[in-house]
Amino acid sequence: MTTRTATEQRERARASYDAFLAGCPSRQLLDRISNKWTALILAALGSGGPHRSGEACADGPRPMRYSELARRLAGVSQKMLTQTLRSLERDGLISRTVTPTVPVTVTYELTALGLSLQHLMRDIKEWADTHMDVVLANGEAYDSRQG
Repeated sequence: MTTRTATEQRERARASYDAFLAGCPSRQLLDRISNKWTALILAALGSGGPHRSGEACADGPRPMRYSELARRLAGVSQKMLTQTLRSLERDGLISRTVTPTVPVTVTYELTALGLSLQHLMRDIKEWADTHMDVVLANGEAYDSRQG
């Protein structure tokens, strides 16, 4: 029996990743990163998030406090925000920094891996913003045909 190093085992597993297979870990990763809260958190950390008309948009990625993220992400519950941030930290997409102040300051920011994903998510968000009118019109046309 041949003994393989951990690196060799990871390389062999990587070659066999196929998200079309039910047990593949890449399918689980796709599920996590396609979550709306994941996409919005990455967008917020990557650009400061959505801005009101007339507000300047942040130049790029920057750390944000939990409370700031909660304000930016309208409709997210505290539980969902906490779970999503923990998941992103576990996957190495964001880092969490605790500063011992009174009260304690906790900030989140994109890692290099998270930044690489954020660029893709930003493009998907921009596509959605650009094509939303067409998608809505198609939905109305479909609904009217269905009766």
